[in-house]
Amino acid sequence: MTVAEARDQVRAGGLLAGVGPVVAMLSGGRDSVCLLDIAVALCGAEHVRALHVNYGLRADSDDDEAFCRELCGGLGVEIEVVQAQRDADATGNLHAWARELRYRAAFDLAERLEEPGEGRLEGPGEAERLQETREGLGVSVAQGDAPRARAPARRATLIATGHTATDQVETILYRLAASPGRRALLGMPSREDRLVRPLLGLTRVETAAYCRERGLAWREDESNDSAAYARARVRHGLLPALEAVHPAAPSNVLRTAALLREETELLDALVDAELAGAERIAIEDLRGLAPALQRLIVIRLAEDAACTFVPQAGDRVAEILALAERGGRAELHVGGLVSAVVEGGELRMVAIEPRPQREPRE
Repeated sequence: MTVAEARDQVRAGGLLAGVGPVVAMLSGGRDSVCLLDIAVALCGAEHVRALHVNYGLRADSDDDEAFCRELCGGLGVEIEVVQAQRDADATGNLHAWARELRYRAAFDLAERLEEPGEGRLEGPGEAERLQETREGLGVSVAQGDAPRARAPARRATLIATGHTATDQVETILYRLAASPGRRALLGMPSREDRLVRPLLGLTRVETAAYCRERGLAWREDESNDSAAYARARVRHGLLPALEAVHPAAPSNVLRTAALLREETELLDALVDAELAGAERIAIEDLRGLAPALQRLIVIRLAEDAACTFVPQAGDRVAEILALAERGGRAELHVGGLVSAVVEGGELRMVAIEPRPQREPRE
């Protein structure tokens, strides 16, 4: 795939169509470099702001940052860099921490770009005032970049990530192994509100070819290939094994996900029709539905109450119906931080507070 073909494909997807502003998340890897260059080509450098997060986790993290600054300077794009540091005694998943940090930074930047005064730099002292504001938020801007005139934001600022078709396949396979339910097979949507993934139609091989044709270098993160991480084991173990079974395995995974997303729209419409906007359902109505629709409705009610995914709630339908036969009020924890409440012949879901952690004994 040539540079022109890649740009045409992204343009046809419509995710970067029209005037920006766009926040392009830039790690320095091939995919994010390709994304930034395409965003500049389609939207104009004046409508694109790059965001790089320096996690300080690797010896060459500062080199990655320097590379991103130089790249943006060459493309005429302003860049903001978030300096991050994880506590030495921090617990929990490292990748989850990094993911939460960069998305929080991206949404913060997007919202600030829409504030009065952020859309256009004007007047003496304006650039310095904005610099002070960013520093107060723990964000630094590439030094030496002269502020350029910007048109005021005409629509919500988009946040673009460099996820590719290759990432999509790996995500689906990982979720299939780690998560129950149909949602695991849906993959990443191309758009979630202001978050867009314009490169889902390109493979990692194609983004590399794009960068080579454009004469753009990129950075390699060796930790991405470490067997210590589940995603790397999927990439270097599971995916090659599937391709050994059938060379079209990756494209078949993507096609299956696309078909399931279309079918999910139909299933969601059936759930909408049964609930009719309500946050509860009569037990007798639930009992009369097909088992698959029962599960979907219970999951929808649970996830609306919890404001997060609770796919395991669908496994508790039989217990919920059995509780209803006892009469009175009954409550059942269905997973996550949500409980099913059966009362007055109806089922509703309520969020529950997490249990406080016990203080360690002296």
